[in-house]
Parts: sequence; C-alpha cells; structure tokens
Amino acid sequence: MSEHVLIFGNGYYVPDRLRTWARNAGQSVSTTVICDPEQMVKIDEPEKLARIVVLPAGASIEEWVAFARLVHQLQPVTRIGTFSDQGQVAAAAAGQALGIATHSVETVRLVHDKYAMRQRLAETGVESTASAVVRDLAELTEFAATHGYPCVVKPGSGMASAGVSVISGPDEAQAAFDRARGISHDRGLAPALATAPVLATGNPTPGDHPDNPIQVIVETFLSGVQYSVECFSEQGEHQLVTVTRKYSDPVSLVELGHVMPAPLEPAEVEAIGTHVSRALSALGVEFGPTHTEIVLTEAGPRIIETHLRFGGDHIWDLVTDATGVDLVKNQWRQMIGEKVLPGIREILRDPDRVRRCQAIWFASTQASGVLVEITGVDGPHPDGVTVKYPVPAGTELQGLQSSFSRLAQARASADTAAEAVALARQAIEGLEVVVRVPSTVPEVI
Repeated sequence: MSEHVLIFGNGYYVPDRLRTWARNAGQSVSTTVICDPEQMVKIDEPEKLARIVVLPAGASIEEWVAFARLVHQLQPVTRIGTFSDQGQVAAAAAGQALGIATHSVETVRLVHDKYAMRQRLAETGVESTASAVVRDLAELTEFAATHGYPCVVKPGSGMASAGVSVISGPDEAQAAFDRARGISHDRGLAPALATAPVLATGNPTPGDHPDNPIQVIVETFLSGVQYSVECFSEQGEHQLVTVTRKYSDPVSLVELGHVMPAPLEPAEVEAIGTHVSRALSALGVEFGPTHTEIVLTEAGPRIIETHLRFGGDHIWDLVTDATGVDLVKNQWRQMIGEKVLPGIREILRDPDRVRRCQAIWFASTQASGVLVEITGVDGPHPDGVTVKYPVPAGTELQGLQSSFSRLAQARASADTAAEAVALARQAIEGLEVVVRVPSTVPEVI
C-alpha cells in the first residue's frame, strides 16, 4: 500500500527515516511537509520530499487548512503527522477538515493552553492546582496574596521555558509579569517567547486588555523534585516508558540536566505512571508519544504541563539507549497504521535487555556579551562521555533566559543515575566560556 504523509512542522530527519524504514518493510511512503520559513531551514534532505509548502509566519489556521486541502487535491493524503509542538493546532484542524485521524482539536487546545489544562484536570478530579489568568500587576499580586508565595508566572502558551519566572514576593511581580508578556528584550539566543504563541495556537492568544497580546497565567509553586514522564498511547491506552529526573534553574526554570531512569522506588514509579495516565485520559489523548513534566510533591505527583510529542533535549535518544524503545520509530510506525504498544511492552518486560542510565547536562552562563569561544569541548573525556558545542562564536548572549540560551551539552552513560549525572556535569564544568563584553566609559564629575 502506498502512503502519503502530510507532516506539519519541519520533521527534521524524520521524513527520510520514515521512507527508509517503509522501503525496508516493503512499503511505499511519500512525504509532504507544510511549515513556516523558520522551520523550512531545519528540514534534512528536502530534495527527497514529495513537496514542501511554506506559509508565512503568523498565517491563520484557515490558511494552513486551505493549503492542506490543496495538497490533498494534488496527491490524496492518507496520514497526518507532527513531531513537535509547532503545527499541532493546524494539523488537528486539517485532520478534522480532511477526515484523517489526528489528535482532536479539543485535545490540542487543552494541551497548549496551560490554564485550560488546569481547568480540565480539576473538572475531571485528576488534581487541582490553584491558577489564574491575570491581566495586570494588581491581579497577579491579588492571586499571590490569596494563595501565597512562591508562585510561578508564565505565558499561557509557549515553549523552551521562555518567559517563566518563580517569584517569592510582591517586589518581583512586575518583572515577572513583563517577562511573561515578552516585554523584556533579554530573551537569550532566540526570540522564542515572541514566536511561541503564534506557532502554538496559529494566532496570538489575546487577553482582555488590548495592550496584553500574550496571555499570562500565575500558578501555585509546586514544591518537590521535578521529573518528566515519557508515555506512549494507543487506542486510548497509556504505557509509561520511563521517568526522567530533571534539574532546572531555580529562577528561570530552564532545564539544565536530565537523567533516566530516575532513581525512584517502584511504588513511586507506579504512582507517577497512574497519575499521568489519568491526566492523559482526561485531556483526550488517544495515541502517540507524550512528554509530561511533573513534580513529586508530598501529596503525590502533580502535573506541570504535558506535550503531544516525545521529550526534547535529546530525551528521545536517551530513551532508546536507556530502555531499548525507539519513540520516533514507533510514532511513525503507528502513524501509518501499525499497532506498536504490544511491541513496546515486550521490550520493557525483557529481562535480558541492557539497562544503563543515561544523562545529559547543559552549559550556560549568566554573562551578557558576544561569545568568543568555548574551550574544553574536545576533552579528554572518560569513556561513555560526549560533548557537543552547538552555539557558534559571535552569538550574542543575554544570560539564561530560555532553553535556547544554553551553550553546549554533555552526554554520559553509566551503571547508576548518580554516576551518569556526575560524569555529564564534570564534562560541562571542564568547559570555559569566553565572552567579549564592551567597555563602558562612566560619566565623571
């Protein structure tokens, strides 16, 4: 059978891997990518695609659906897929219009709108965390006065931890509110906050106030250790694949490191899996990988947010190395009609599979200036440790504002989580970041 997959967002290397796998399995798969200009430059081997449709940044959902219909007229689309947050709303709308199975429009809305997610989890009895949409400083401080400090202030939709702050008193509220709205120009290496609402929802999410184009929400700070949970769903059934211990900056909440499997007791893993499964069902998730961020509080697991994709920060690679489950491959196999959950469970139950802990750690700096170089990338490093230097010289640095602000990464494999984290951190600590800062001439009297 010949399949034509319409992928929303760039898909990175996925289309080529999908074609290669299908060819080896005796199937024929062609892929069309529909994306915006920023995503276009990230497509691997574009010449192998059936076609690429590039829409202008900020195009309406109606325009995305119209072009999906046009592609469908030229070559009937049999499947729709997305591999990142960007494009998921448009994909759901196009699936509904073309009668092709995708995540429902309502599920995508609930996942992308953090306040709506909180409301649904409360309505269905999964959990209740105090939160509110705030239009100004007065509403923010009123919420904090009622529910107490510390609290989290963040955009209602977004990515890469951009615009997120933890505040411990009213004197920090204004800066946090402005940062969530995107007023500050200190956004690290990329204007993630400025584009995230457009990419996530198709159009910016307006508040009631005309000067508040980005919705700001405030939530009770969840105290406890942070984890992320990789699950895979099929026909509304959810399977926990692994739990990752995550380490975040205490101010910006930008993630600085991950290790899996997390060092947890079996009962804790079971409680986390049960809670996340209930949340996914409440949100209407029917299929595919999900990445859910949680805090293990004294009252049990509590959701920070969830995503209709596998985790970023190379978590998808860590999962493969730690568990043997290839989330990317299983997603595209499921996308073209195969049942994959039995195979995933067989791998996880296999008593002979190699069990190794995998960790990743990121380099960052609070310095502002122009990056000159990062030394120490080539090591020497212990066996099982690799360091990559993704940020080029000449990049303007503005401190740790989002995940895009991180400068390099180290991966490590070891027998225990503690050893893997220690190896990755040691590799990052061995780096030296050289930043050029312009001199200033102070006023004199």
